[in-house]
Amino acid sequence: MPHTIPACPQCGLENTYPDGSNYVCPDCAFEWPQVADAADTDAAEAGDGIVRDANGNPLADGDAVILVKDLKVKGSSSTLKKGTKIKGIRLVDGADGHNVDCKTDLGSMLLKSEFLKKA
Repeated sequence: MPHTIPACPQCGLENTYPDGSNYVCPDCAFEWPQVADAADTDAAEAGDGIVRDANGNPLADGDAVILVKDLKVKGSSSTLKKGTKIKGIRLVDGADGHNVDCKTDLGSMLLKSEFLKKA
């Protein structure tokens, strides 16, 4: 089965061609790496229902995590600081991607796993 060359993600036209390790669109001069196809496959695997941290490591109930960036708490003037360790997380199917339930110094809250790394 021949490998089909994808349409340009910039302009959507299908007049693209491979050049070395990149695809090139002669219409808008946009270039993108051919290895993006492999990254798309990884992204599809990431959508397998497993909750992953900022580094792609799978998380489980009871894990300890560390914040990778400062997070402002909605409805409050407080901030959870980068480097804060949170123990005993619980995975939930929360709204808007908030998939980790935990208890912090500021109370119980839902966080997005993309802002956490496994401790």
